Amino acid sequence: MAIGYLPDSFGQTSQLPMILNQFDIHYSIFWRGVSERHGTDKTEFYWESDDGSRVLVQLLPLGYAIGKYLPSDQEALKKRMDNYFHVLDKGATGLTELVPNGHDQMPIQENIFDILEQLRQLYPERDFFLSKYENVFEEIEKQEHLDTLKGEFIDGKYQRVHRSIFATRQDLKAMNTRIENKVTNILEPLMSMAYSLGFRYEHGLLEVIWKLLLKNQAHDSMGACCSDKVHQEIKARYFEAEERTDRLIDFYKRKIVEASPDKKDKDKLGVFNFLPYAKERLVHARVTTRMKGIQLSNADGDVIDVKIRSITELDPGLVDRQIVHYGNYEPFFEYDIEFVHELPAMGYDILFIGEGVEQATIGQQVEEIDTPYYHISPNLNGTVNIINKLDQRSYEEVFSLDDTADDGDEYDFSPLEGEVPLSSAHQVTAETIVQEFEHAYLLTSSYSFAVPKELTKARKRSSDLIGISVKLELYVSKQSRIIKVNLSVDNQAKDHRLRLLIPTGIASEIGFASNQFGVIERPVYDDAMAYWESENWDERPDAIYPFLGHVGLSDNRHAVGILTNSSREYEIIGDTYDTIAITVLRAVGVLGKEELYRRPGRPSGIKLPTPDSQMIGKLTISLALTFTEDRTEVAYDEAEYLTTIETYNQMPYHAMKLNKSKQVTPYKHSVFSLENKKAILSTLKKAENSIELLARFYNPTKETIQLEMNGYDKFFLYSLKEKIRHSHFDGTIRPNQVVTVRV
Repeated sequence: MAIGYLPDSFGQTSQLPMILNQFDIHYSIFWRGVSERHGTDKTEFYWESDDGSRVLVQLLPLGYAIGKYLPSDQEALKKRMDNYFHVLDKGATGLTELVPNGHDQMPIQENIFDILEQLRQLYPERDFFLSKYENVFEEIEKQEHLDTLKGEFIDGKYQRVHRSIFATRQDLKAMNTRIENKVTNILEPLMSMAYSLGFRYEHGLLEVIWKLLLKNQAHDSMGACCSDKVHQEIKARYFEAEERTDRLIDFYKRKIVEASPDKKDKDKLGVFNFLPYAKERLVHARVTTRMKGIQLSNADGDVIDVKIRSITELDPGLVDRQIVHYGNYEPFFEYDIEFVHELPAMGYDILFIGEGVEQATIGQQVEEIDTPYYHISPNLNGTVNIINKLDQRSYEEVFSLDDTADDGDEYDFSPLEGEVPLSSAHQVTAETIVQEFEHAYLLTSSYSFAVPKELTKARKRSSDLIGISVKLELYVSKQSRIIKVNLSVDNQAKDHRLRLLIPTGIASEIGFASNQFGVIERPVYDDAMAYWESENWDERPDAIYPFLGHVGLSDNRHAVGILTNSSREYEIIGDTYDTIAITVLRAVGVLGKEELYRRPGRPSGIKLPTPDSQMIGKLTISLALTFTEDRTEVAYDEAEYLTTIETYNQMPYHAMKLNKSKQVTPYKHSVFSLENKKAILSTLKKAENSIELLARFYNPTKETIQLEMNGYDKFFLYSLKEKIRHSHFDGTIRPNQVVTVRV
């Protein structure tokens, strides 16, 4: 169907009309997320994205399965249909109403024609017939003056949207985030780079990865409201998808580097930059060689200032077992190095490794972190204080943890009434080490956070405490304002929620977060909290939201943003709504549960034990923190954080043998260069069914911007479906709009 059919998704993104339109889809059918406060009480309306794209919507006000198992008993049939017509008649703008006859795992109702005949007898004033959704839209389009709605639909008044499902089975959520980012920010651009040099773009291998991911992105799979058995299958798919991604990245880096001309007695180090502009970046790489000490130089022979952070001796069998097979036991050495280097836009630079420095520069232990951007000092309770040198603002006790009971299920977080969260800042004593290297600092803070062991049968927190081992790592480059954060926890407690807190000092009514190809503003407090119970909403509208890459708070002078490569759930909390809370994990032991504190009534799903969802064991969350003058810059920092530098070390040994490439690659290469950096690159890829390379950009700002690329006055504009839309596109991109152009 050329219809955006989303009958059971837990809410609808504001960007969906734009995405559907770019696939030549102008109709949408969905169920969850809409209420009158969006602007209409009708079930047919137009829905617009920020860029002006729009679809005609047929809402399913009672869900996608109200016509399932229609009874043949006339009295039962009439009773059931009367309840439906009360709602359907109120919402319809014309004469057409839908009764979907089907459900999950249900065959076609064999006696449906008998049922239709009975309905005609029961309701002679109505006409009943089998139809299809395309015909429904033909009828709706005859209606004039339909309402037009904008924005996202995440209200749980009539249908549960499970606003707190975004951190269920955080291990699976984090894998999805990491693999998506790796494919779009690294693998696809790398394959495109290789394609521009004459190598094959292996669509088939990439398609397998995308299909593995897509199998995990149905709403229950992505939501992780499944049995443990299903989650095991989901995890296996992610493992395969990531392994395929990593090996394909290695393969293409190797093909490019090994196809460049060799230099006598020199190994190579290819350094890849997938940002669409040239930039001096801090490179952290590992070089394996038998050389006793190394020196790095560029193709012209200029020596690069390299610092060796550590040296590890390796068994030659780990490099290539054939070496040992022929009796050569001479060890290899792995050099952990860092250096600052100017890298070409969407390109690479091949450097050369020769004999050189033997001594490793061990990180010097210091008391505090001091860079051109920040002064960071650790606290005894495992948090840090940060002074932003650009405006001298101070942020106290950043990165504390809070812990609350979670009496919920895999669909929803459910606190205990009146519970005050436990704070790590009030109880722990941490062991903190700060190391300074030539170009960066590493802060490591370790402690044990004691929390109640579980919930009792009386739905109270146990008096028995159990320790959660916590390790916080901050990697702070002297060249960047992005503070990289890894938080590792070894969870041993059940029935609880753990969150990481980032106080910003910005008292707020509105927060901002990235969504599909854009940025959305949301209230920090949903005003429906005041009346959801009196209106009998299906669930409490807590301001717990999803985000894709960044979330932040801002005022007229500055912004604070959290960037993510793992957790995608946040809430703005605090007396003045100035603190960003990122969910680390939710630990629950049942798929569905009834009568939750913030979701009264029937259970969602089924009441099936899911012990694996208690998240017992180790979990690492990867985030970053940035402080900017303008909130738009947070989006640019997100792109830089997620677009990591890749390196490839070529030496005379490799366990996997490849034939020599016919291509000869240059030592330095750039596919294209973005001149106006206000556009964010989504990905660079080869078209599915033609020879073009396509670059996809979006505009995260509130103003119309201009796409400017070196050497381009006009562009060929493509849709997301990769159809040419315009052959003389001038590069204008409206706010929250995505464009795809030929490179």
